[in-house]
Amino acid sequence: MATDSPDDTPPDAALGANDRNTPESKLVATKRAWALSRLLTGGQADPLASRPRLPPGQRLVTNWPVLDLGILPEVDIHDWTLTVDGLVDHPFTWRWADFQDQPAFSDTSDIHCVTSWSRYDNHWRGVSAGHIVALARPQADAAHVLLHSYDGYTTNLSLAAFSAADVLLATTWQGEPLTREHGGPVRLVVPQAYFWKSAKWIRRIQFVNDDTPGFWEVRGYHNEGDPWTEQRYG
Repeated sequence: MATDSPDDTPPDAALGANDRNTPESKLVATKRAWALSRLLTGGQADPLASRPRLPPGQRLVTNWPVLDLGILPEVDIHDWTLTVDGLVDHPFTWRWADFQDQPAFSDTSDIHCVTSWSRYDNHWRGVSAGHIVALARPQADAAHVLLHSYDGYTTNLSLAAFSAADVLLATTWQGEPLTREHGGPVRLVVPQAYFWKSAKWIRRIQFVNDDTPGFWEVRGYHNEGDPWTEQRYG
C-alpha cells in the first residue's frame, strides 16, 4: 500500500483532495467504510498459552494477493534513494549501491493482512531495521518512526516495534527481487503487525517524538495493528 507528495501534505491531499470522484479517492472511501463496519471475531490468544500461528479471524492462502491504493510508482534502482532523518544523531541518505553495501539480513516470516488472509513462510532478504537504527543513533526523545513511501503512503510504528529483530527492509522475496506490485525495489516488512504497517516502495524513515498516525490510521485502522488481539480498527 503505499503518489509522491511533499512530506507535510496531509494524506487526503495525496489522494484526490481536489477531486473526490477520482478512482483512488473512491477506493479509499470504500476501504474506510469497510474498516469501520466490519465485524471482528472477538477471538484472542490466551496470554498464558502459546500463541497460535494463525491469528483469530484469519484464513490461510498460498498466493500473495496484491493490495494497494491503485497507484504503482515506477522506481528505478538508479533513481532510488532512502533517507533516514528526524531525531537522530547521524541522518543519512543511501542510493542503491549504498544499500547493497550494507550487511545482508535474511528472515522467514508470516504475512497477516487486515483483510483477513495470512500467508506462511515468506523468505525475505534485505537490510535489518536494527542495523539502520544503530547507524542513525536515535536521540533520547525519539520514540516513534514515520515511514514514507514513493506513492505518498505513510504509516507509523513505535521505535520498539521498528527495532524488533525480525523487521527488515526487503529487496527479495522467495529468492527473487521484489516485484513492483509488491513494493519493489524496497519495502518494509514488519511480521508482528498487520501488513499495512509494512510500507511498500519505502523512501524515508523519519524518527519522531510524537506518534503520528499514517494514511490508514487516520481512516479508521488501529494505531498498532496486532493481529493476535485483532487490532484491526481503532
